[in-house]
Amino acid sequence: MRTKGLRGRLAADPELGAGNVLARVLAHGADPDGPGLTFDTPVDGHPAEHPLTLGRLDERVAARAAWLHERGVKPRDPVAVWAGTAADMVLSFLALTRLGAIPALMNGKLRPEIAAEYIRRLRGAGVVADAVHAAALAGHDLDAPLLGQPAEAGTGDPAAAPAHYRHHPDDPIVITHTSGTTGVPKAVLHSHASLFAATRHLLSMPQAQGTSRILNALPAPHTATVLMVNQALGNRAEMFLLSEQDGERVLDAIQRWRPDGVFGFSVTWAELARFGLSAYDLDSVRLWFNTGDCSHEPHVRRLVRVGSRDVVTRDGVTRVPGSVFIDGLGSSEMGHSMFHITHTVDTNRYGRCVGRPYRFTRAAVLDLDGNELPPGQVGWLGIDSPSLFRGYWNDSVTTYRSRLRGWYLTGDLVYADADGRYHHLDRAVDSVEVGDGKRFFTALSEERILAACADVTDCTVVIVKENDPVDRPLRLDVPDATPRSGVVVTDVLLELAAGADPAEDRTERIRAALGPDVGATLRRVVPVRADDIPVTVTGKVRKVVLRERYLTESAS
Repeated sequence: MRTKGLRGRLAADPELGAGNVLARVLAHGADPDGPGLTFDTPVDGHPAEHPLTLGRLDERVAARAAWLHERGVKPRDPVAVWAGTAADMVLSFLALTRLGAIPALMNGKLRPEIAAEYIRRLRGAGVVADAVHAAALAGHDLDAPLLGQPAEAGTGDPAAAPAHYRHHPDDPIVITHTSGTTGVPKAVLHSHASLFAATRHLLSMPQAQGTSRILNALPAPHTATVLMVNQALGNRAEMFLLSEQDGERVLDAIQRWRPDGVFGFSVTWAELARFGLSAYDLDSVRLWFNTGDCSHEPHVRRLVRVGSRDVVTRDGVTRVPGSVFIDGLGSSEMGHSMFHITHTVDTNRYGRCVGRPYRFTRAAVLDLDGNELPPGQVGWLGIDSPSLFRGYWNDSVTTYRSRLRGWYLTGDLVYADADGRYHHLDRAVDSVEVGDGKRFFTALSEERILAACADVTDCTVVIVKENDPVDRPLRLDVPDATPRSGVVVTDVLLELAAGADPAEDRTERIRAALGPDVGATLRRVVPVRADDIPVTVTGKVRKVVLRERYLTESAS
């Protein structure tokens, strides 16, 4: 069967959605001996890194569905899943959605007390947790029973699995969570139709290069991995899912598994920037695909110099050195990247440009009254898309506070240029108002530093508006400094390239890169290790925590 024809039929299938892709792909005649999924850990006696065929994947999902059904899991039951491997997360998702239940996928790196509180707020029907995470929950009030471990679920009888639940487009099919930059993460709900809207659009278009053999370096519990699993199954692509996404692990997997596409978050590309990529065999890679936060120019430029890509010439399709990097801006709530821009070795359009919106979405730059702003004017990013989340589970207050005049407010500050391309300046929570209608942006400042300083692999800019007369610095093994009350101060934390001199005074170089306004507030420039920077479970820098820590210490 021709995959192109199958993709077209899938795109036109009104019953197909994010909760039943595996079943519908098989129903449309896909070869059961064709590609299913490959995991980096053993599954039900199946060796790690040994591909599961489509039919074998369906059998393993049916076994888990039967096991869960025997324990009373019913349609529309929320069930928390807390585990450390991609196999446990993905197979649990597929099994629970087969039953019509609602998997609530949790990042394995959550602190136990945060995880327990998150589970309580779900008010779920049960919890599936591996041995390590079940032990971490011991002694916590979950207000839900522990059903068992994902590995135990694999002992179910596939023949005893109930018939596939028939989803309505509005049925909830998964709860994922945000990165939790300010505490307990928000529970993001997606429906059968909403989380498939972007995939349906992509299935109706020609399949992009770099999507036939995919290395998934996205966190397994994240919305993005659910999307990628469904896209791979629909495209009849091979996919290898990593349980950990640190740079060394990703590079090792590329060399061994030789994917043509690598999908990840910007934190992964920053990790790869710490390595000399020319020392690795990355020739198989045609495509790097980024979602979540948009990526920094120097990180992208390092990646597109390796690998290769297909280009159309007068002589036909030719493979040339240098890969493709597709950047965008997305979040759990958006249900897919909302923007896309393509970079190659010839690209010059950076400056935190995230490109144009996908055809299935509408975007606007808004003021706080919901009025659309003209090109060049900075405002709040508003999104309207069929892929948007359905709301925050058990939290109507936060759900409706994120909506304004029909738009979902993402929390990002952007502007659009005259050609309709969007430029991301910062998360609003990480920026600082400085008076006279001006605002300083940390993400844009980081972009400028990285572009100007080749000996810096990554950096974190913390801007604080100091309002307390007692001033104490962040405790990051740096000299004391005392800013004046009521002024804005900027600290720059640098992660240096191997061989760079940590004792070098880079202050004036950093001040020039920041520009006159932010540069005038520069207080100190500090080399740090990556471990010195507080991050979320998805790798985002917790700048709010850095700022709050500074203000708390100032008041003590």
